[in-house]
Amino acid sequence: MSEEILINVSPQETRVAIVENGLLQEVHIERTNKRGLVGNIFKGKVSRVLPGMQSAFIDIGLDRAGFLYVSDIVEAFNEVEGNQMISPIQDPAITSLLREGQHILVQVVKDPLGSKGARLTTRISLPSRYLVYIPDQPVIAVSQRIDDLAERERLQNIILQYHQGEQKLAAGSDTSNVIMHTAVHQSQVLKKGGFIIRTAAEGIADTEIYQDIEYLYKLWDSTSLLARQASAPDLIYEDLPLAIRTLRDLAHTGIEKIRIDSRETCERAIQFSRQFIPECTGRIEQYNGERPIMDMYSIEDEIQRSLNRKAPLKSGGHIVIDQTEAMTTVDVNTGAFVGHRNHEETIYKTNLEATQIIARQLRLRNLGGIIIVDFIDMKSADHRRQVLRALEKHLEHDRSKYTISELTSLGLVQLTRKRTRESLEHILCEPCPACSGRGKIKTTETVCYEIFREILREVKQFDAQKLLVVASEKVITMLMDDESANVAELEEFIGKPITLQIEPEYSQEQYDIVPY
Repeated sequence: MSEEILINVSPQETRVAIVENGLLQEVHIERTNKRGLVGNIFKGKVSRVLPGMQSAFIDIGLDRAGFLYVSDIVEAFNEVEGNQMISPIQDPAITSLLREGQHILVQVVKDPLGSKGARLTTRISLPSRYLVYIPDQPVIAVSQRIDDLAERERLQNIILQYHQGEQKLAAGSDTSNVIMHTAVHQSQVLKKGGFIIRTAAEGIADTEIYQDIEYLYKLWDSTSLLARQASAPDLIYEDLPLAIRTLRDLAHTGIEKIRIDSRETCERAIQFSRQFIPECTGRIEQYNGERPIMDMYSIEDEIQRSLNRKAPLKSGGHIVIDQTEAMTTVDVNTGAFVGHRNHEETIYKTNLEATQIIARQLRLRNLGGIIIVDFIDMKSADHRRQVLRALEKHLEHDRSKYTISELTSLGLVQLTRKRTRESLEHILCEPCPACSGRGKIKTTETVCYEIFREILREVKQFDAQKLLVVASEKVITMLMDDESANVAELEEFIGKPITLQIEPEYSQEQYDIVPY
């Protein structure tokens, strides 16, 4: 399978496209003024304890307080106030664990979504290329995607050997022939916390994993020191920007190319790769093509289509996707497809084809939570089994954790898909003011950034002296106010003046770029 990563970087946002066999599979977007919070560590302050819900609101310095469930609280955690530590607490009641005004170290596990604040945990974890470090749990876990038992044991032994070697060094013993087995109780060896071994560690040499362990220990030491010194609320640790995070989490030996259209970001990516993923360094290249990088493989068009409710099937049928606050529903329809044999065969083929499109659309739109798929009713039990197995097979490529139920007699399948960031629609769109929120339109911010990209296209195609942007009042107002610095920077970059003009009749998504 051919796989590429395309990274588009602008001062306003970074966009990452994962392309498999020439087809867009995933889109990740991070806007400079709205960077995701997942993975960030805060020294927070308990603003309210809710005994009835066994949870608490934590002030972490954002507009909305974060939300912490009792199940996400490490039973024995330390509160940092000066150098004084609180003793371990065994009582699981939220009122025994937390009190208003208390300072607590928390990590974001889910970004704020809609009216909800960020979901928090006290179970801190720090990721590297091959490992995730868990300071408060002296255990070793291995990614479920590594299914070879010998490889799982080898990786566990590497971590145990590292720590056994440390202990022998401290005791002045020889470490040249240290051999550990997973039968050794891990907590006896792991004195500084535990590790989750990531999928990328499969087949990796022990020396590289040792480097990851040392890096994570140093990172946690510096984070702990900052936490002791900081006041609450305060940001203690911030995860890597999207472009570098993509290399850390998604780059692997199967990637053919990683193309980046920013020289500065490309140089930083190469530097990061040399240190952590040297096998991918030669695959990173700066994109200098005439066409915008996201025009390759028609990615811009694919993003636009992913905002539609309908996704077509090659046979002539289609699926309809609707997002609500509680769940996402996917409805399969035959549409114009009538088949060549009989009605049951037509339904079976349509459902079978829809499984691949559904799996791709879940990844592309980043749909999470509860998902109900309404397949067309099938009489044959064998057909129902085949459709369910096909759906499971296509979902195997999904990097997000998911569960899937059996296909009911009504043709319904319930999925749950882990959601740690907002869907593509939530990032790019907002409720339509003309229909009281029943539909969606692009935000003024999204339209402004589209205008910036279209201006770059126009400059390359036409030898114009000036450019006129005609758009709705909201869009022009944002260009003149919030985005004025970016407009000025763009003018300097293209060497041509940009004039802005309001067209009252234009909707929020309409605009024209007029070169003259």
